[in-house]
Amino acid sequence: MKDGRDSGYKKGLWFLGAWCLVLGAWQWALPISLELGNPDFELPPSNLPGNSTAPIELLNGNNTIPGWTYEGTVQYVPLAAGGGHAIRLGQDGKINQTFIANGDSMSYLLTFALSLGGQNCSVNASLVVSAPDSSSVFSWKQRYEKGTWESYGLYLGSWGDGESINLVFQSQATETDSNSICWPLVDSLLLKTIGPLTQTRGNLLLNGGFESGPDFLDDSKGTLLDPEPSVARSALQLWSVMGTVKYIDSKNYFVPQGNAAIEIVSGVSAGIQTAKTLTEGSEYSLKFMLGDANDSCMSNFVVGVQAGSVAQNFSLQSNGTGSSRGFSMVFKAESAPTLISFQSYIPSQSKDELKLRLQLNAKLSARNCSVLHAAE
Repeated sequence: MKDGRDSGYKKGLWFLGAWCLVLGAWQWALPISLELGNPDFELPPSNLPGNSTAPIELLNGNNTIPGWTYEGTVQYVPLAAGGGHAIRLGQDGKINQTFIANGDSMSYLLTFALSLGGQNCSVNASLVVSAPDSSSVFSWKQRYEKGTWESYGLYLGSWGDGESINLVFQSQATETDSNSICWPLVDSLLLKTIGPLTQTRGNLLLNGGFESGPDFLDDSKGTLLDPEPSVARSALQLWSVMGTVKYIDSKNYFVPQGNAAIEIVSGVSAGIQTAKTLTEGSEYSLKFMLGDANDSCMSNFVVGVQAGSVAQNFSLQSNGTGSSRGFSMVFKAESAPTLISFQSYIPSQSKDELKLRLQLNAKLSARNCSVLHAAE
């Protein structure tokens, strides 16, 4: 797909990276973007009728998709808005591609665009994305935006040493009447690898700045991250995801520091969480910044922050101009690993106008240590 996805931003408040840098500096494993074969389906299937005027081409045994194999009901769909193309997966529709994981073991993260092919359907089919170590189900629900496309990010697995990886996209529907179902459209695939994140002297959190996550599509409206309770299998490396959050970049959003941020929305249960083993009985300071998205939205946003057994709500009066404010909380570490979480506050009655983005910039440090500088 070229430029076919519609744009637009929902008003809100969002948050940028949480990190700790004490007497040291981050050492990042440099990410590598890999190129799948024909990832945007702009290379058309073979043997299409030269004089065809059909808006959608149903593929059969005479067609091949460059870079992909397929089975079931698969259609090649032109996208009028940008002149690009996508693949629609109908009844039992499946496409797959095999790539080689070269070098040392790396985490493989995928970003893709999802939409629905059809209108006024009684049921929306889901999309299943699978690899040797994972299988995830995605549904188009317009969680954050009102456009016709959503982009998602996910962790596929960790591989290396020439392993052969089969990446599969397939439709999934619960209804038997295919005529009443809107089937998924898939486009714009981005594959990214990230090596193990390392920690230098004094750092307390890994990936605190949220720089290690899935890639962003051009003109990105953000990459949605669905719930993932395991930090080991999260696309947002080393952070678990509660509810659905949005991963955003500084190219397309107002991000006051760093290259990436996490956006959560008030009125829904969503957030992120990590864990860190600290010295039992020692006091630590969690410092963070809340800011708005520079989107002219003015209201009050409340975020719940928890560090170990200490939990507190913090509020920011957003003026919609990119403002920000620093906060801090002190807690004492216990014997178990300390859970650190940031979650949208759920009022008894949420209002549409309170769907705000939260920006977070946090530093975790022992109280008797000095923070020298922030991550870049």
